[in-house]
Amino acid sequence: MLDLPWDVPVPFVQPVAVAAADLDGFGHTNNVTYLSWLERVAWAHSRSLGLSFEDYRRLGAGCVARRHELDYLAATFAGDELLLGTWIHECDGKFTMWRAYQILRPRDRKTVLRGRTQWVCVDMKTGRPRRMPPEFVSGYVPAARHIR
Repeated sequence: MLDLPWDVPVPFVQPVAVAAADLDGFGHTNNVTYLSWLERVAWAHSRSLGLSFEDYRRLGAGCVARRHELDYLAATFAGDELLLGTWIHECDGKFTMWRAYQILRPRDRKTVLRGRTQWVCVDMKTGRPRRMPPEFVSGYVPAARHIR
């Protein structure tokens, strides 16, 4: 995976295979499928950082999506093996962070999607924005800070 053209040196990566059920009427992967994959890899990454939904409940704070920006760069089809990459792109340490995504097709080294999501920290009971707890600030560190 290190020789693939990732946008950052060490993204969090999960593999996925495009199934026939993932296709739309055009015969390529449906945009809703991509969004589902991005949510899945985001949660897996968050858990790897020690921030599961159970941790959100314990802390009384969680992150909800405010904005998605997705650039579909190439179509994918049933049987394609893909790699979902994600990392924290920005975090203000107060209320918001941006998570970036890149989906690669290893067989031709093609980036098929780039995207990002803005996440807002909210109170788990009221749903209103609140300051990030210290665990979020220390866990959701932008990838640029990890570059040596």
